[in-house]
Amino acid sequence: MHAFDVLGDPVRRRILELLADGESSAGDVTATVRAEFGISQPAVSQHLKVLRENGFATVRAAGTRRLYSVDPTGMRDADLWVAQFRRFWDGRLDALGTEIARGKRARRSRGA
Repeated sequence: MHAFDVLGDPVRRRILELLADGESSAGDVTATVRAEFGISQPAVSQHLKVLRENGFATVRAAGTRRLYSVDPTGMRDADLWVAQFRRFWDGRLDALGTEIARGKRARRSRGA
């Protein structure tokens, strides 16, 4: 499965957002996702499986709990694909940063 096929699903994106904050138990992820999306526990488990199998999440056992965290492998694949398009916005973002800095300098000089 291509990285963007994995990331194209809003439930999987939300799970990754939760895991980006740090390791989380399957139960905690499931509770949040079920509350927000109204899907079943088996459906959440299936999304976690897709994330694991495609290099976006890792799992480790801690007693009876399963703790999930982000696996950077899948994100690197997505980043490599996006990299070919960065040239279209990097210059514009640099120009925006210059304009913001100019505006801040102008406000300071008016206020001084």
